[in-house]
Amino acid sequence: MEKPPLTNEEGSVLAESRSDMALVSADDEVRSAGADGQEDDRPAWDSKLQYVLAQVGFSVGLGNVWRFPYLCHQNGGGAFMLLYVMLLLIIGVPLFFMELAAGQSIRQGSIGVWKHISPRLAGIGYSSCMVCFFVALYYNVIIAWSLFYLGNSFQYPLPWEQCPVDMISNQTVKECAASSPTSYFWFRKALDISDSIDQSGEFNPIMTGCLLAAWAIVCLAMIKGIKSSAKVMYFSSVFPYAVLICFLIRGLMLDGAIDGIKYMFYPKLEIWGEVQVWRQAATQVFFALGLGYGSVIAYSSYNPIHNNCHRDAIMVSAINFMTSVLASLVVFVVLGFRAKNIALDCVATNVARMAEMATTGSSQHWWPWFNMSDPKSVFLHDYREWYSHYGSLLGSNITDCELEREMSKGVEGTGLAFIAFTEAMALFPASPFWSALFFLMLLNLGLSTMFGTMQGILTPLMDNFRVLGRHKTMLTVCSCILGFFVGLLFTQRSGNYFVTMFDDYSATLPLIVVVIFETVSVAWVYGADRFLDDVEVMLHWRPPVVYRYLWKYVCLLGMVGLLAASLLRMVFKRPTYTAWNHTTGSEASLEYPGWALIMLSMLIIIASLPVPIGYLLSFLRGGLSLPVEEGEVEPPRERYYKCNSDEPEPNNHDSLVDEDRNRPRSTFLPLGAEHYRLLPQQEDGEEEDDTGV
Repeated sequence: MEKPPLTNEEGSVLAESRSDMALVSADDEVRSAGADGQEDDRPAWDSKLQYVLAQVGFSVGLGNVWRFPYLCHQNGGGAFMLLYVMLLLIIGVPLFFMELAAGQSIRQGSIGVWKHISPRLAGIGYSSCMVCFFVALYYNVIIAWSLFYLGNSFQYPLPWEQCPVDMISNQTVKECAASSPTSYFWFRKALDISDSIDQSGEFNPIMTGCLLAAWAIVCLAMIKGIKSSAKVMYFSSVFPYAVLICFLIRGLMLDGAIDGIKYMFYPKLEIWGEVQVWRQAATQVFFALGLGYGSVIAYSSYNPIHNNCHRDAIMVSAINFMTSVLASLVVFVVLGFRAKNIALDCVATNVARMAEMATTGSSQHWWPWFNMSDPKSVFLHDYREWYSHYGSLLGSNITDCELEREMSKGVEGTGLAFIAFTEAMALFPASPFWSALFFLMLLNLGLSTMFGTMQGILTPLMDNFRVLGRHKTMLTVCSCILGFFVGLLFTQRSGNYFVTMFDDYSATLPLIVVVIFETVSVAWVYGADRFLDDVEVMLHWRPPVVYRYLWKYVCLLGMVGLLAASLLRMVFKRPTYTAWNHTTGSEASLEYPGWALIMLSMLIIIASLPVPIGYLLSFLRGGLSLPVEEGEVEPPRERYYKCNSDEPEPNNHDSLVDEDRNRPRSTFLPLGAEHYRLLPQQEDGEEEDDTGV
C-alpha cells in the first residue's frame, strides 16, 4: 500500500512511495513520490478531547450497563470485580495499548496495519471487518428497540404499568396475567414474538420503521467521516454519565437501595476456583475494550504521530472500568428497590390471607403480634422474624418473603433493560420522565458504540481501496442501506432469537482468533523489542519492558486459553436459546434446530476464514512468483541505519519469518532531527540486520 505523507507536530514529514523512501530531519519536508503525487489528506481529530470521547464512547457500550452487573451478581460480587481488575491489567490494557500504538504509528485501518507487518497477515483486518459488519447488523436492532421504548415513554401512565383488558371477554389478557405487565409489553407489544426460532412469522412493521430510523441516524452521523461523527460524540458519550449519576442519586433515596448495594459488593472468594468464572471475566475484559474489532486501530490512526497512546490506553481502560462500576451501582440500587417492593407485596398478601382466617373464628397460638388489619403497614423484618418461628406450622398458602431470593434472580441483557428496569421505573414518581431518560441513555450508548463499529468497517476499506476512498459518502450510504436490508432478518417475529444467535456466536470466537493473530504478529513476527523501539521513537520515551513479556507470553497464553475454554463449552454443551411461550406466559430454554446450528457455524466460519485465506493466497503468490497488483508489495529500497558518536550496534531480528527477511521493512515513523547513514545493499542470501525502527 502506498502511504501518504505524515506530518508531525514539529513539522517533520515522512513520505513513502512504492519506489523510494526518505528519512529526514525535523526541518526538512518530503513529498510523496507515488502515482497520485498528492499531499496527505487524511482526516484528523480536532482536539484530544474529541478522540478520547470517541474511544470511550466506543468501548463503553450496552454491555457495561446490562452485562457487567449481571456477571458481578452471579459470580461473587466484589470477588468478581477483583478478578476482573487483575485480568484487565495483565491482558486488557497491554492489548489495548498494542492496538492504539499500531494504528497511530502506521496510520491505517485494520487491514493496512497488519498488511504492513506482513502481506500474509492481511486477512486479520478482513476478519475484523466481517465481525464489525455482523455486530453492526444486530446492534442497530437494539438501538431500534430503544427508539420504540423512548417513543412510548411520553405517556402517563406508562403502557407497561398495567395489563390490558380483553375487549371481548372484559377480562385481563391471559398471557399478561400469567407473566407481568412489563414482560407482556416486551414480548407481545414490542416484539410480537413467536414461540420458537422455527416460526419466523411476518415482519413487525413498527420495528421495521424503528430500524430504518436507527440506520438513518447512523448514516447522517457518519456521512462526513470522523468530522461529523465526532461532533455527535460530544453528546452521545457524555450524556449517559449524566443519566447514570441522576439515577444513582435518585435510587439512593429509594427503600431497598442499600440492600441492593450490599448484595453487589459482598465478596464470595470461593468462586475464584471455578474455571467458568475466569472465562466470563476474561471475555468481559475482551469485549469491554473492543479488542479485535479494528475500531480502536481506526480511531487511533487519525491521531498525531507523537500522541501519548500509552496514557490513552490506561485512561480509557480506567474510565471503562469505573463506568461499569457506576452502572452496576445504579442497576443494583434499582433492583434492590424492586426486590423490596416485591417482598413487601408478598408480606401484604400473606397478612391479608391470615386476616381472612382470623375472621372465620380460628385462633392459634402462632397468630402474629403485628397489626393484621392493615397489611401494608407490616414491616418485612417483623414478618420474617415471625415466619422463622412458626413457618413450619403453616400451610402452603402462607409463604416466606425473602428479599435475597428476589435479588438472586439474575437478569441480564434485554431482560434487564426492557423488563426488570422498566418494571422498577414504573414505580418511580414521575415515571415517564425517568423512563424517557433511561431509554435516551441506552440510545446514546448504542449509537456511540455503533459509530466505532462502522468506523472499523469503513476506515480499512477506504485506506486499502483507492476507489472507495475517493467516494467516502457513497460508501457510507451504501453500507447503511445494505445493513438495513440484511437487518430485516431481525424484524421478523422470530427476530429476537436471531439477535441472540448473532450476539452469542458471530463475534466471540472470531474476535478471539483475530486478537491471537494480532498478538502473534506484533510479538513474534514483527518482534516485541522492535515494536517497543518504534513506540519509543513515537512517544520519545520507552514503555516498560514488562510489555514485552506480557505480549509474548501472558496475553497470548490467556487468549489461547480463552479460545480453548469457549470451544470446549460449545462442544460439550449444545447451543440453546431462550424462547417465550405465550400459552404459559413464561420463558423456556430450547435447543437450536439443525438448520440454526449450521447457520451459527457459518457465522463463525465466515468471520474467521479471511485469516487462513489471506495467508494461503499470499503464500501461493510468493511461492509461484505470481505478479501482484500495483501498490501491494514494495520493491527493494535503500536501507538506512541510525548512527551516533559510537559504533552502531545493529539489531538482529532473527525471529522474523522468511518473507519478511526478503522484503525490506518500511519505516513508518518520523524520527526527528537525528543522523542517518545509508547502508550498502546486501546480496541475496546474506544475513540482514534490521534497524528495528
